[in-house]
Amino acid sequence: MSISRRGFLKTSAAVAATASTTVRTLSAAPLNKPIGLQLYSVRELLPKDFDGTLKKVAGDGYTEVEAAGYYDHTAAQFKQAMDQAGLKCVSTHHAMGQLLPHLDEYIEYGKNLGLEFIISPAPVHKDPKAHGELTLEDWRWVAGELNKIGEKVTAAGMTFGYHNHTPEFGTEGGVTFYDELLRLTDPKLVCFEMDCGWVYAAGRNPLDYLSKTPERFPLLHVKDLERGPGKKVTSKVLGKGTIDYAPIFRAATGLKHYFIEQEEFDIDPIEALRQDAEYMKKLNV
Repeated sequence: MSISRRGFLKTSAAVAATASTTVRTLSAAPLNKPIGLQLYSVRELLPKDFDGTLKKVAGDGYTEVEAAGYYDHTAAQFKQAMDQAGLKCVSTHHAMGQLLPHLDEYIEYGKNLGLEFIISPAPVHKDPKAHGELTLEDWRWVAGELNKIGEKVTAAGMTFGYHNHTPEFGTEGGVTFYDELLRLTDPKLVCFEMDCGWVYAAGRNPLDYLSKTPERFPLLHVKDLERGPGKKVTSKVLGKGTIDYAPIFRAATGLKHYFIEQEEFDIDPIEALRQDAEYMKKLNV
């Protein structure tokens, strides 16, 4: 099954090459962070049994989650389900296309839910009628809009951030779009949630960014990838793909929360997520 959330634009042999060169001897200090899950991982289970799925997630060892939709729950209902499962929802995802026309509603929902972060995982074109890939002009406009959204979210007592996929690492005129987002967004208004898997899928290395400005990245998405024939890349249980997370977590000195996200499964999803959590429990950095 191929990943459907956002298609990979390109992959690179650098994925495997970089992973092999970053293998280091782990130190004795364990990773001292709660284990978080992006609920997109259980998007097919939640509509069938919302409360039961959350309890299974907690049983797998997760204590924090990041929402990817509210499944027709009010903020009070969503929070109650989290409390009953023993989970804390600290972050949520809303695409820019949702936030721009409904920002006040999402901010109010987030405050009632007790969120720390509101994250946008998808941009929009400057011209609403435009289609296809965003241009450099589009990305520069997006940066300005992120600042505006961040100003409102910050005023409401939460932190706003942007989550990458692979298009952000495209270039135009020698300028990498992601670099431009980092340059043009105000650090006081916009943070970044780095999806390490998508960074590798784009042929880049998370360490290149984390080592320069770790304070810009208080959140990480943690997923493992396996590169198959051609350009096909699949999401795997942590430790069974090509990404070594020990050096990534060492470099992420500004980290506050991380969320495991597995986007496809070749075994029972709950069992796979349990194995993901076990990987993180054993990861020393």
